[in-house]
Amino acid sequence: MTGKIKVGDLEVAYRFDGPQDGPVVLLANSLMSNHTMWDRTVPALADRYRVLRYDKRGHGGTSVTPGPYTLAQLADDAIGLLDALKIDRAHCAGLSIGGMLMQQVGARYPGRVLSLGLCDTASETPMAGRAMWDERIATARSKGTATLVDGTLGRWFTPAFAAREPHTVAEIRKMLLAIDAEGYAGCAAAVRDMIQTTMLLKIAAPTLIITGRQDMSTTVEQSIVLHRVICHSELVIVEDAAHLSNIEQPTAFNQALRGFLARVEPARKP
Repeated sequence: MTGKIKVGDLEVAYRFDGPQDGPVVLLANSLMSNHTMWDRTVPALADRYRVLRYDKRGHGGTSVTPGPYTLAQLADDAIGLLDALKIDRAHCAGLSIGGMLMQQVGARYPGRVLSLGLCDTASETPMAGRAMWDERIATARSKGTATLVDGTLGRWFTPAFAAREPHTVAEIRKMLLAIDAEGYAGCAAAVRDMIQTTMLLKIAAPTLIITGRQDMSTTVEQSIVLHRVICHSELVIVEDAAHLSNIEQPTAFNQALRGFLARVEPARKP
């Protein structure tokens, strides 16, 4: 089921898959993507879980508002979506900026979170990297996001995957080209300004951290920081995968996520 719903100043596009009475799994997408980036993950969950995907602020079918955005704002959007859909608690997972905003959700809304999945993500942007984000934001606003696509794809996938599945990379390219420049810039500013490692100490929910071994955007070392700071966390490193490990190695990614959910899922009523 797909739809749009009012959340604060937004119209949020969302999609449900799976049984209506299943535990909800909320999935947040990466920068420059929409909810379809989870197409290879949903089939591994939708037999048991009510999978809720959505397009974050400025992306896909959700409203574009003037930037810059903050991760706290994007986290509030996610909780606002759960409120609007009358969902009390959910397993909350996100990749890249989706994982960044889910850190905020876990720390600031602990009563809403059954578990956290932090995928190919980080908790801080090094000071040395902030000028790079300023350049990307300026490029998106002056020349459009199309000028950023080739570099993004080069970071998101290993050369072996690009050679093995050119049709998949072509589909992701189309998704990237459709992203609004202001929406990209607003979310990129949130990544640029990210300083939330200390906030991780407030996360109490069971947490799975997944990262691709070859991820250049959010490195294995940054995932190790998450694992060391978050209590009750597990770390899975997916071999032969870069930033979109859920697409590049779906079997390994899905096994890790499904197994984790099975271990932490509250007992269901008979």
